[in-house]
Amino acid sequence: MRYAGAMNTIDSPLLGLSQRLPPTNLQAEQALLGALLANNKAYERVSDFLLAEHFADPVHGRIFRAIARRIDQGQLADAVTLKAEFEHSGILDEVGGTAYLAQLLTAMVGIINAGEYGRAIHDAWLRRELIEVGENLVNNAFGADPELNAEGQLESAEQSLFDLGAKGVSDGGFVTFERSLTQALHTAERAFHQPGGVSGLTTGLRDLDKKTGGMHPSDLVILGGRPGMGKSALATKIAFSAAKFYLDEARAVGADVTPKSSVALFSLEMSAEQLAMRLLSEASRISGDRIRRGDIAQKDFDRFVAVSRDIGALPLMIDDTPAITMSAMRTRCRRLKRTKGLGLIVVDYLQLMRPSAGSRPENRVQEISQISQGLKALAKELEVPVLALAQLSRQVEQREDKRPQLADLRESGSIEQDADMVMFVYRDEYYLQQRAPKQLGFDNDEKFHGAVEKWQRDMEAVHNRAELIIEKQRHGPTGKIDLFFEGEFTRFADLDLQHDDGR
Repeated sequence: MRYAGAMNTIDSPLLGLSQRLPPTNLQAEQALLGALLANNKAYERVSDFLLAEHFADPVHGRIFRAIARRIDQGQLADAVTLKAEFEHSGILDEVGGTAYLAQLLTAMVGIINAGEYGRAIHDAWLRRELIEVGENLVNNAFGADPELNAEGQLESAEQSLFDLGAKGVSDGGFVTFERSLTQALHTAERAFHQPGGVSGLTTGLRDLDKKTGGMHPSDLVILGGRPGMGKSALATKIAFSAAKFYLDEARAVGADVTPKSSVALFSLEMSAEQLAMRLLSEASRISGDRIRRGDIAQKDFDRFVAVSRDIGALPLMIDDTPAITMSAMRTRCRRLKRTKGLGLIVVDYLQLMRPSAGSRPENRVQEISQISQGLKALAKELEVPVLALAQLSRQVEQREDKRPQLADLRESGSIEQDADMVMFVYRDEYYLQQRAPKQLGFDNDEKFHGAVEKWQRDMEAVHNRAELIIEKQRHGPTGKIDLFFEGEFTRFADLDLQHDDGR
């Protein structure tokens, strides 16, 4: 047998060929263990990334675990103390006996080289894990798991690679306070120079930006609401505004400059065409219902076409794959960031997603928890804000005051815990409309007309009004924001209390 660092081979006269063995570096393992036994300070150079399971030889892994445990407990770990510990545990012979511990000391390297040997061991482990992922991929492709189709196998492989990448990263650790302060100052400087004090990505809504400072990288923002409240319309408004920000930013430099970032909108409920129709209706201020029925004049159609040309250049990418999995979403977002840049991810809506292929959560709550954790991990990995819509439970309808609360998050699991901000959209007009007085419920016409007049006054007070309730904000205050809502165009805007027209 010949050990050659990252790759081993063994010549077999029976097979008549050179068969590859998994990558190991036994010399590095012996040298590192010898260094640790000779000088426990060497452990500081590998303790933040190297684990016992990273060693190819199980005996070396057991010796490393024993060394690490003693050092972590503030005890001396050398050949003498380990011999006594292994004797007491009855496993001295299993780890090679006293002679092997002494042999490790002869293989030692200086403490300066301990980190390099540790990284070589870690690299060989990563390569072995990659081989296992590859073998599983090949076996599944041959039909080892009949429940997984080809697309599911691809997603499962991507998830395995992502998980390996997440646990295999050996960098990281502490960041100096000076560096953290510099980053904080950059954020403050952006807010100082941006109109309205927005340090993050604008939502297109003045009062929301004032309260939150915009949407920030790595944040998971949950937007909840009952059906009919306008969740999708508000999320579309935010996505549109962010895309317009990137387009305007590019055009300020030059007419032919490509936007540096784009917005990814995953529409699991509406098709891309329906979403485009909604955006066109809002931008042209022509009712989408009239557009679908062809009930528009020539001048309206001309405006419709002109607006479509104007907003066609927006860096807004729509994916309407139904029941998309977390791993597929992650892959597409990574690709988009690499090719066109990525500044915001919008998901409409969270409960329509599926967890990554190959994972089998025990119940719906656990499934939603996996998805919300995956979205938060995606926000951190790609360093972009993720805005995810969430459906609320029906218990909202059972209360007199139907304003949503955190407990109303349907099958919430860990949504509230994972989210950096949770906000709910609520429209009193929607519920009040359903409570119009009916004459059968009154003794006489006078009482009925009085009830109708009161209902009409109440309707006028809430007409074209919406509330955005911020129930949780990790980096700022909670509270309520009043918005303008135009039902005909499913359009949200800032509420102008003087003119009450939202402009």
